[in-house]
Amino acid sequence: MKKIIAAALVAGLCLSSLSAAKKQKSKKVKIGIAKIVQHVALDDVERGVMDAIKAAGFDASFDLQNANGDVNTANQIANQFKDEGVNVAVGIATPVAIALANTMKDTPVVFGTVTDPLGAGLVSTLEHGERNVTGMSDELPSKEHIKLFKEIAGIKTLGYIYTASEDNSVSSLELVKAGCKEAGIELVVQSISNSSEVKQAAEAIVDRVDGIYLTTDNTVFSALPSLVSVFNKAKKPIFSGDVTGAKDGGCFMASGFNYYKAGYATGEIVVDILNGKKPNKIPVRFMTKPEDSDLLFDLDVAKACGITIPEKYLKQASFIIENGKLRETK
Repeated sequence: MKKIIAAALVAGLCLSSLSAAKKQKSKKVKIGIAKIVQHVALDDVERGVMDAIKAAGFDASFDLQNANGDVNTANQIANQFKDEGVNVAVGIATPVAIALANTMKDTPVVFGTVTDPLGAGLVSTLEHGERNVTGMSDELPSKEHIKLFKEIAGIKTLGYIYTASEDNSVSSLELVKAGCKEAGIELVVQSISNSSEVKQAAEAIVDRVDGIYLTTDNTVFSALPSLVSVFNKAKKPIFSGDVTGAKDGGCFMASGFNYYKAGYATGEIVVDILNGKKPNKIPVRFMTKPEDSDLLFDLDVAKACGITIPEKYLKQASFIIENGKLRETK
């Protein structure tokens, strides 16, 4: 009889523990998510963050905000999140992440797709977060990209457009400079301040370069169709560091990590914090696994530019665009 009672007590305790754990996981939380501009890659990051939090079992409500490329608006959003008392604030892209970190000193801040969190002053080491701040970096292997672009397209001069006011873009410029120096390629640079200047910048350099390389500059990508139209008309190739935006066609090739997966990884950091882990104990995360990255070729653009893509690279492609249609190969 005692054994039966003991077993019943153990079972009861287990059920109580499970019930408590379930109750804790289903606790209502409010998450503020802000992005610097709206474009497909950042939209995918946002979606990935939300899906990771939902998958972890939290009853979460989301305040989704878009700064429309304006730093002052980013600061207003940060104050709004502070007043609302969100449990965690997520900043997608450097200017928004900085605004959140500067404003919200007592609330966990998680940055997503920040190229250079050290240079942006968000953290002082990549080994762990800083005070209430940690997150995910989207630094690209620009040197490898430029070497690959030269090998496949035979470029001798490379164009690069960047937003002078975005810390991540300025950091990326230094990587591009180093990549061009290593590859023996001349670099032609054009800076912009907002998305309305992208087409004009493209027109200013298109006749001076053999092709253009795009890193994860949010302002440039928010006006990508205008840049594509200029370079497609000139029959000069575009290498994009963002595969998501290249899926609409017009970019000769694109290589980079999957932004939805990057968002999901960012969301997993949020989940760790909601489960009690301190931001300053969480290292900055990078997307380094092979399955995190994609490779795309647009055969229509390749044909128009007179470029033959080696078969070994076509076999590695995750996506191929041909006759205006996108197909997934893996």
